[in-house]
Amino acid sequence: MDSKNRLIIALDVDTEAKALELVRKLKNDVKFFKVGLELFSSVGPAMVNRIKKEGCEVFLDLKFHDIPNTVARAAAAVTGCGAFMFNVHALGGLEMMRKAAEAVKAAAGPAAAKPKVLAVTILTSTDEFGLKQVGINDSIESEVLRLALLAKEAGLDGVVASPKEVKAIRARLGKDFLIVTPGVRPEWAAAGDQKRIASAGEAVRDGADYIVVGRPVTEAPDPALAARKILEEIKQ
Repeated sequence: MDSKNRLIIALDVDTEAKALELVRKLKNDVKFFKVGLELFSSVGPAMVNRIKKEGCEVFLDLKFHDIPNTVARAAAAVTGCGAFMFNVHALGGLEMMRKAAEAVKAAAGPAAAKPKVLAVTILTSTDEFGLKQVGINDSIESEVLRLALLAKEAGLDGVVASPKEVKAIRARLGKDFLIVTPGVRPEWAAAGDQKRIASAGEAVRDGADYIVVGRPVTEAPDPALAARKILEEIKQ
């Protein structure tokens, strides 16, 4: 995969104007952009179409987690909005994930492009202590692997996991299972609120298909230059 097709820039902003300004600055170097809860709540599904009109693709990061029927309906709705990928939360369980996969297949139909459906495992802001606080006493890696296996059983295309678990997931689930990796921080960037992090080069070398980077690019004085530096890390 070309390095340009591995990098997803997180549009963690609150208005359409700010988002499109970043897309236009970066679209010559970046193909994929992540729309998360803040931007989606502010602008709505129309944001996906706005970005697609700039010649780019969207990873819709809403982490659906509800009863199976509700998530299935949301998944069908997302299928119609044109996102390249979206996610559900693996802790919603096997039935919820399976219903989401089935809803996407039915909504897309035989002719339409089907979005990739991913399962979020454990957030990159969570450490071992945080996991134990919510009653999960396994190690993070063990829990991430368990959830990844459940996602594959449910028929999902892949998972979202931190760089620290990528190698184990790839070894266990094979080369065709997608791994999208947030928590990527270049050596020249601050960690922020992320706890389980690695560089772009490390994440890709360990087996990540896509890496997600936000503030190190979007808050840089020259976002395009920052993106190109990360793309160079991936190439190397």
